[in-house]
Amino acid sequence: MHPHPPADLVRLPERRRDASKRDYGRVVVVGGGAGMAGAPALTALAALRSGAGLVELVAPEGAAAIAAAFDPCVMARAAPAAADGGFSAAARDPILARAALADVVAVGPGIGRSDAVRDIVLHLWRELPQPAVFDADALWALSQSPVADRRRHAGPRVITPHAGEMLRLLGRPPDAPAARDRETLERAAADMAAALGAVVVLKGPDTFVVDPHFQARNATGNPGMATAGTGDVLTGVTAALLAQGLEPFAAARLAAWVHGRAGDAAAVDLGQISMTARDLLDRLHVAFREVAPA
Repeated sequence: MHPHPPADLVRLPERRRDASKRDYGRVVVVGGGAGMAGAPALTALAALRSGAGLVELVAPEGAAAIAAAFDPCVMARAAPAAADGGFSAAARDPILARAALADVVAVGPGIGRSDAVRDIVLHLWRELPQPAVFDADALWALSQSPVADRRRHAGPRVITPHAGEMLRLLGRPPDAPAARDRETLERAAADMAAALGAVVVLKGPDTFVVDPHFQARNATGNPGMATAGTGDVLTGVTAALLAQGLEPFAAARLAAWVHGRAGDAAAVDLGQISMTARDLLDRLHVAFREVAPA
């Protein structure tokens, strides 16, 4: 038996008969690099499967063409690339131009680590007026700035660290023994949410969702989800729910439930060993049907 949705879990409203794709938000995904085109593609596809009306992916030249090939429903834009295949410093203005058109921006999947990437991510964190989700190596970039600087951001922010990324944000080695001390990590996540004025989604068993006012633990999901790309899917689900008008905490909590429920459905069909992140994409509909409007 799988957990029923909590009674207080926010649902998306029923769609109007005369709805247009523009009623359900435009998500722009910023990420990708050499060998990592699949990560932003997973995020973009998850956003589409989660109801976003339009999804655009901005990746470095080379990675953008590969990411675009995963699905014709995703729009793809190329930005200038550095020699290592990641974004160059010259990519900042093209990224900002695309982000300005978005209702929500998702930053980080496959984005890599470089001085140019760090500067782009920190600029987006500070300056984007829209809600934005930061994950993966975007969290590495945030960890390179003082906590006081992270408190300054122009719009709602959601960060989705796993245990190692959480420790790095705290200035500690990501492989420290504390990575397995869930109670300590949850306290740190709550403190960080309060300090940053953001939503923190601490991924792992019983994913912990917290903002300065609310907190919740998620009951869906299984160990088979400990595989490459599942975090990228969560980022896309969260961005899509924000784009459809949910408040950040509500969007993050519903995203965690849906993401875990899709993982549970994949485990039933394929087993925990054989499931992949792509299998979650193919089962998001199972979860969304269970939280459909009455």
